[in-house]
Amino acid sequence: MITLAISSQKGGVGKTTTSINLAYAFARSGIKTLLVDADPQGSVGLSLTRQTRSLKGFYDLMEDPKLSVESLVVPTRSKLFSLMTAGQACDYELSGDSSSTSKERVDAFFHELEGLGYELVIMDTAAGLFNTTADVVSACTGVIIPQQAEPLGIRSVPKMLQVLNKMRSSHSELRILGVLLTMELKQLAESREAGQALRAILPEELVFKTTIPRDDLFLRASARGIPAGVMEDGGGALAVYDQLRVEIEARIDSPVFHRT
Repeated sequence: MITLAISSQKGGVGKTTTSINLAYAFARSGIKTLLVDADPQGSVGLSLTRQTRSLKGFYDLMEDPKLSVESLVVPTRSKLFSLMTAGQACDYELSGDSSSTSKERVDAFFHELEGLGYELVIMDTAAGLFNTTADVVSACTGVIIPQQAEPLGIRSVPKMLQVLNKMRSSHSELRILGVLLTMELKQLAESREAGQALRAILPEELVFKTTIPRDDLFLRASARGIPAGVMEDGGGALAVYDQLRVEIEARIDSPVFHRT
């Protein structure tokens, strides 16, 4: 089973949009995928299911490991695409609990999901690498770093990579898959230049070739509670996230992604 964390140093960079649409792209390709909302703000749940405020989810499980993981999974219209909300116990994250117990619960969570037959789990995390978020990221196969294509945001990327590299010193299996430029406005010079600046300061392999454009399609899809690719005019979004999916598959040597 492959586990991917979508993580960033700051909020508002497109983590949830990336998580939702990338999970959908993988499910469409035939991979049994679970999208987990590990952000206490509950953005995934608010985007994809109207009952999110009444559903238990990830943080309830972290608080009470006796809960059944399977009972927390919310099916979608796609048999290969399911989700799990952040749940009702989001104050677990706010309590500052980051301990060996927390790490053990995250590991047990992934182990149980593998037993349920999931091939890919995508974790939409809170901004920053603190508390449970740090435990989630360190337990994952790889981490993807969305970053808005604007000058101020680009400056925070090296610090984020520095923290992740320190984390890898004690979690050697964690792979930094790359920085994903989001909300790019190609017609705006500042946006283009921000992307160029990032590519200039980082190794080529640390920046995805795929970029996510700024498009009101994502806002309209969120309002309807569906991935952008499901929209009537979502063909472009499907193509962009399929391209990103292919890049990710090429960076991870796993039978999950390379089945004959």
